[in-house]
Amino acid sequence: MNLEGKVAVITGAAVRIGRAMALALAEAGVDLCIHYHHSNEAAEETCEEVSTRGREAICVSADLSDPVTASVAIFEAAVTRFGKVDILINSASVFENKGLTDSTESDWDSHLDINLKAPFFLSQRFAEQLQSGQTGQIVNIVDWRAQRAGKGHLAYRISKAGLVTLTECLALELAPAIQVNAIAPGAILPPPGEDRSYLDQRAQKVPLQRAGNTDEICSALLYLLRSEFVTGEVLTVAGGEQLTGGL
Repeated sequence: MNLEGKVAVITGAAVRIGRAMALALAEAGVDLCIHYHHSNEAAEETCEEVSTRGREAICVSADLSDPVTASVAIFEAAVTRFGKVDILINSASVFENKGLTDSTESDWDSHLDINLKAPFFLSQRFAEQLQSGQTGQIVNIVDWRAQRAGKGHLAYRISKAGLVTLTECLALELAPAIQVNAIAPGAILPPPGEDRSYLDQRAQKVPLQRAGNTDEICSALLYLLRSEFVTGEVLTVAGGEQLTGGL
């Protein structure tokens, strides 16, 4: 896909990896719908940075814990402004370290609603708005933990494992018009509330002996979006951590 002049919706694009991907796509010539929930100031700053790169951007606030309502609102805003959407990136995510004994029903609901149900209904809206003869791309941000059993982050792991399966199923269902792939990051950014020491500690268990960075996620994204013969794949960007399970 030639990215110049395309339009992308990115959920959770005001901060962290979502923001980095938005700016990388702007550099590649893409106009953007920046979704956020509470991060209004950060979303506006991201939109301003997109404009400095010569592309247009709009900010849309929506609560993905109500995935059907949110997906409609996001795509109505994007299509109204740009007339089309060519790319959907499901980046917004809940990440909590809850296990068997301390997980509540509310924990499960939030992880499944935001990490799995929202990407499903956003993909549904994306496919519905695609015009005749138009091709598209969906990229889901998963996690290397989604493909390995492990302790901790139970609802998170299972929601992301579901998103991997959704990626593969949609790649079949939406072909040939829409390619659907996923990126599985490893140690890229510390979780909210943690600092660089968290990544330094993680790096000791990474075969490449370092943490990654958002540029590497953006390079993976651009590769997938520019490819015309890759679908149903999970591209792991984790320095080999997925091979050891973080042990």
